[in-house]
Amino acid sequence: MEVKIGIQQAPRELIVDVDLDADAVEKAISEALASEGLVSLTDTKGRRVLVPSQRIAFVEVGTGAAGQVGFRS
Repeated sequence: MEVKIGIQQAPRELIVDVDLDADAVEKAISEALASEGLVSLTDTKGRRVLVPSQRIAFVEVGTGAAGQVGFRS
């Protein structure tokens, strides 16, 4: 599952590929936003990503476009 996090005053989004389903990602982010703590996600390679919840502009949860080659119409 691909998670795209927009961070305030950052020119690019943070993209993390996780093994969690959409509900688990939403729960983790909602809890961090409610407590004004850190969003902690572990990617598919075992690396941990920490983002302060006060700096999050948006979160997009989706499957991504893995395996596509060439032009999309």
